[in-house]
Amino acid sequence: MRKDINIPEVSGVYIAAVKEFNEDHRTTDWNAYITNDTAHHLELVMIVSNGYSSNQVTSQMRHKLEKLPSKSFAKIEFIEDSVLELTNQFAVTYFLDGKLYEKTFVFAAGSIQDHNLGPVPAMLKEGVLAE
Repeated sequence: MRKDINIPEVSGVYIAAVKEFNEDHRTTDWNAYITNDTAHHLELVMIVSNGYSSNQVTSQMRHKLEKLPSKSFAKIEFIEDSVLELTNQFAVTYFLDGKLYEKTFVFAAGSIQDHNLGPVPAMLKEGVLAE
């Protein structure tokens, strides 16, 4: 029976941590983004995020996007400096062509740093991509 279940592989969708200047607070902050580098619109995108270590767990944050157009991105949340030392995960589910896609993206503890910056697909910015 399990062999009959088709779980499509996620490709062209990324979670990135991007360092940006916050005009209101005059600070440089890390923000999490979801990017859609595919040629298709994603529908009903659900994102559940949290951070953890061997002795610490953050609250779960839940986010919903009705639609994420092709070749676009959306800000998910601000990443507070105190959680950068934790492993941060983003469980993403969405519908594409009537099929449900699911993937958990993970930032290893301490990986969100300037020396890990690189190009982010579908954005004209640099950031750190989750695995």
